[in-house]
Amino acid sequence: MTRNLAQAAAEAAGCIRCGLANGRTQVVFGVGNSGAELMFIGEAPGFHEDRQGEPFVGAAGQLLTRMLSEIGLAREDVYIANILKCRPPGNRDPLPEEIEACTPWLVEQITLIQPRVIVTLGNFATKFVLETPRGITSTRGHTYDWHGRTVIPTFHPAAILHGGGEKSRQFQDLREDFALIRSTLDAPVVVPEAEPSVEGAVEPGDEQLELF
Repeated sequence: MTRNLAQAAAEAAGCIRCGLANGRTQVVFGVGNSGAELMFIGEAPGFHEDRQGEPFVGAAGQLLTRMLSEIGLAREDVYIANILKCRPPGNRDPLPEEIEACTPWLVEQITLIQPRVIVTLGNFATKFVLETPRGITSTRGHTYDWHGRTVIPTFHPAAILHGGGEKSRQFQDLREDFALIRSTLDAPVVVPEAEPSVEGAVEPGDEQLELF
């Protein structure tokens, strides 16, 4: 029987799959609507997230909340997660072994939530999800088909705050990207024609998604 997000989060709270468990205050699993059409994926928890157990709660989180409001959404309408569920020391980049250990949690989140649109926040999340060497500057502003979903890369809110805030060109790009998110969500959903059933075939949802 497939478990729900709360059950997955309860198990993740005691995760010791990598060394980050030794330095965390708590696991930052994710937050939001378990049936959200829109999911955000960032890199890893920071200082405030590690203390509060919720992703994007500092200044970057406030900017994300504001941008959601501008397209008619609240945090409660979406789901927000990171690639890593524990804070790396000094907010350094995640290590390959940490990513490998944590990826099953993200795969399970996507499998359970079934978002129609995924927004990757920043270089690291975008390169990881799309498996591309291209940076955020060249990937943003476009949509990408990904395992039956739409991925929209955009700048990490923290990068906007560190790069000049609302006066920067990046902030205007961020607004354009959120307008793209809104129009993508508003676009009609195309339902593929059903294929003939095959005796003994696996029904959708019966297996874990192989995303990476």
